[in-house]
Amino acid sequence: MTNVTLLNNYAHRGLKVQAGASARFGDNQRFVPVILGEFPFLAVHYPILLTKDSNTGVFFVGAMLGFDEGENLFLDGRGMQTYRPLNLQRGPFFTAGSDLAIDLDSPRVGETGTALFTEAGEPSRYLQGIMALFRDLTRGIDLTKAFVDALLRLKLVEPVDITVSFDDGGKRTLTGLYTINQDSLRALDDATVIDLFRREYLHLIYLMIASLKQVAVLARMKNDALLDTSAALAGV
Repeated sequence: MTNVTLLNNYAHRGLKVQAGASARFGDNQRFVPVILGEFPFLAVHYPILLTKDSNTGVFFVGAMLGFDEGENLFLDGRGMQTYRPLNLQRGPFFTAGSDLAIDLDSPRVGETGTALFTEAGEPSRYLQGIMALFRDLTRGIDLTKAFVDALLRLKLVEPVDITVSFDDGGKRTLTGLYTINQDSLRALDDATVIDLFRREYLHLIYLMIASLKQVAVLARMKNDALLDTSAALAGV
């Protein structure tokens, strides 16, 4: 359940938010929607892939953080030491038109953590950062949709099935994911390639392609985690 209300500096002056990454706060997600501006930070850690919204069938782009539901391989007892996607950083906040809202029932919200307002009732540095984050997200959502629409229009999207075997004998197969069709990309005419370059899409496309190497990194991380669990159960 949620209890979302518009944020104001009178009723919520004493509220604090625990902003750090934690499974308890919902950071244990294996696939997180992202925006274009995050691609350079994401590509060095996570595979950037496309998938379809399960309700609408509409494509969106996201970062893969794990193989199983509720798994974020980059999350440990200290939080996330790698870049944390904006949709995780946003915490208990939402937008309502041009206003900022907060889920008062979120486990992040309470009397401990980082203050939202100063004693004078002004937004704290943390809250100013959240407001800037939502400006980036709001602007980025439309830009990202236009990018995905361009990929689909040019038939640059193809399904990719990811199957990984682990040392404990287990195997994971992920379906419903999509990446860039490199054959279709190479077949584009010069005018289209120039247009993609001028719209700054070409760089983003190649970041998506380059990020696929992170699947192997995630597989090693998952394998190490499974081996650690097996060793702990065996009392080694």
